[in-house]
Amino acid sequence: MRKIVFAPDSFKESMTAKVAAEAMIRGWKRVFPDDDCIAVPMADGGEGTVQSLVDATGGRLLQHTVQGPLGDPVVAHFGLLGDGETAVIEMAQASGLERLSPERRNPMITSTYGTGELINKALDAGAKRILIGIGGSATNDGGAGMLRALGAVFTDKDGKVLSDGGAALAQLARIDISGLDARIAATEFVTACDVDNPLTGPTGASAIFGPQKGATEEMVALLDAALANYAAVIQRDFGRAVNEVPGAGAAGGLGAGLLAFLDAELKRGVEIVIEQTKLKEKMSGADLVLTGEGGIDAQTRFGKTPYGVAKTAEPLGIPVIALAGLVKEDSMCLYEHGFAALFSIVQGATSLEDALRRGEENLAFTTENLARLFAIKNTLSERK
Repeated sequence: MRKIVFAPDSFKESMTAKVAAEAMIRGWKRVFPDDDCIAVPMADGGEGTVQSLVDATGGRLLQHTVQGPLGDPVVAHFGLLGDGETAVIEMAQASGLERLSPERRNPMITSTYGTGELINKALDAGAKRILIGIGGSATNDGGAGMLRALGAVFTDKDGKVLSDGGAALAQLARIDISGLDARIAATEFVTACDVDNPLTGPTGASAIFGPQKGATEEMVALLDAALANYAAVIQRDFGRAVNEVPGAGAAGGLGAGLLAFLDAELKRGVEIVIEQTKLKEKMSGADLVLTGEGGIDAQTRFGKTPYGVAKTAEPLGIPVIALAGLVKEDSMCLYEHGFAALFSIVQGATSLEDALRRGEENLAFTTENLARLFAIKNTLSERK
């Protein structure tokens, strides 16, 4: 009996990581029904991370109505993992670009307040450790909105409370954290951050990410100056130099707010998921690992789930095969990074709509064929 680990990410718009792992196992067991098949739903810290970690740990989703990027109510969720003390939040649930139609996107006024509300709800649920994925934001407020929701007060030189949004930080003179939720000091915060951008400057939050959130060239300059003022106030009053920290510019500067006031640790998203799912421990003694996601290409080696899985298996000497809906030609470079083989699951010419609809079926079919190849390998070995 073999031990096989199935550790895919979600196949976006087709199936969750859990459904993908189950489809793989179904296909494998058509050939090897007695094998020990271990499902480990994975993610890389972006969209789908909450669901994957909830599925992998036997946790649950908790849903709440919070403020969206422009203050309107939105229904968002976070995950409470199986240990009952670890919460996982995707900031995009409350403060993401997906919450706004293109014509409503305006990083001058969008706020991370709803993300702070989700943190509050996680604390209410008993969380002692909070993992926060900060991709896909619609905001450029340095996390000021999040901090307001947690009890901080931002004022100008006349003591007037600032309005929401990144532009208002140009008038920031003082940050009062005396009312910050006391539970924060006893909570560990870990942030899934896969970019190294500083807070300001030509590679900072406003310049690099502002345009995709609706910022014009003029807005970018104003927002960059506002975040620079924000960083200066933080350093002057709290002794925290966040401006040049890699990752401080993530999610419109939310990385900086998390670092300065929640003492968060910034880590690669896939590293957090690998740790939380205990992937390395579950791989111990495995004969083979299967991973995958919707698309695989040369960029996969920069922190995507299949790469993290392969790098975890490599020192253990376990071969890794990746399956995807699309495997691009430039993905051949992945053979130098711990992958034994790459396969597309799409069965012949088809429309994208059909490929997504039949994803689960195609994934099980391809995994079954891989198992049959594995059976041939075993037969050939026995004949030697």
